[in-house]
Amino acid sequence: MKAIHFGAGNIGRGFVGLLLHEAGYEVVFADVNSALIESLQTAATYEVREQGEGARVHVVDNFRAINSATDTETLIDEIATAQVVTTAVGPNVLKFVAPVIAAGLARRLAELPPLSVIACENAINATDLLAEHVHSHVTEADWPHIAARAAFANTAVDRIVPNQAADAGTSVTVEAFYEWVIERGAFAGAEPIIPGATFVDNLGPYIERKLFTVNTGHATIAYLGQQAGATSIAEALQIPAVVAAARSVLEETSALLVSKHGLDEAAQRAYREKILTRFSNPALLDTTLRVGREPLRKLSRNERFIGPAAEIAESGTTPVALLAAIGAALRFAVPADEQSVELQRLLRAESAEHVVQQVCGLASGHPLYAHVVHEVRAAQGL
Repeated sequence: MKAIHFGAGNIGRGFVGLLLHEAGYEVVFADVNSALIESLQTAATYEVREQGEGARVHVVDNFRAINSATDTETLIDEIATAQVVTTAVGPNVLKFVAPVIAAGLARRLAELPPLSVIACENAINATDLLAEHVHSHVTEADWPHIAARAAFANTAVDRIVPNQAADAGTSVTVEAFYEWVIERGAFAGAEPIIPGATFVDNLGPYIERKLFTVNTGHATIAYLGQQAGATSIAEALQIPAVVAAARSVLEETSALLVSKHGLDEAAQRAYREKILTRFSNPALLDTTLRVGREPLRKLSRNERFIGPAAEIAESGTTPVALLAAIGAALRFAVPADEQSVELQRLLRAESAEHVVQQVCGLASGHPLYAHVVHEVRAAQGL
């Protein structure tokens, strides 16, 4: 069996690639980072070193690496004969991997089983987005034939993979905990063989539970921690006010999740407390800058802050803690992060109303709109 994984970075090697390897696949990593690809091409193995309860060291072998920027034809051929394609590149990069996936599907023999395509990104229904990008590179006349050669399945993924030590090489340090949940329906009863993944009929609760608990909580700690002068997540969690604010945010999102999806309230309470414990793992050298990067994406309409806050507001309640976290995210000013630079430019150049509409995707009539406008004005110093 063969799996193609786009994104040979820490998450690709330390999470998705590892589980595919342990499922028995030959893993072919595809990435545009030539130095990383060359390192993988010359390495026979690499290690995944877990930290936390039940930690193990995994040795990964039986992998190859392809430079997706310079060896496109080889990559297309690999996709055409693979069983699985996964990504861990970031939602905004999916449009760049779509053309080669479309070409691989076009070259795939019709008699082969459908290619399992799974976008493992921190976004709701990221595989649907990838499928749309793939569709855009195929004519309408050809799309039914191409679509029949693939099974596009949405997924929810959860594993903390922090910044790595400078001398780590191709090996990766990760937390011991992980969760990979994949929707079953896309495969029509022929799910790919991935023992480390869980296949479910209804993915929605799993996606939102993870995004609105793990990602919302992590980003809240990063933004509030940075405001308080912390440079690491561990340091931020030593600040009582940051911990209290994060717990309040997660209480708001948990109430939404319990009401919307019928989750057990006690189980959700235990889940969010476990999340805070995971964040505090001292062996994970995570920084507020890494977790807080790309604030424009994280402040967008269906993401970890505006998504749950909008639903809470629609129910008639004002999400106080989430609004405070949104305010902290608006103040994330890091010259090394392009989205941070652009966000700060927008705050200087545009009206609060324009920022809320453009960045957060909220219309003026939405019940959350005025509250976020207030946060933007405060971030602008008005």
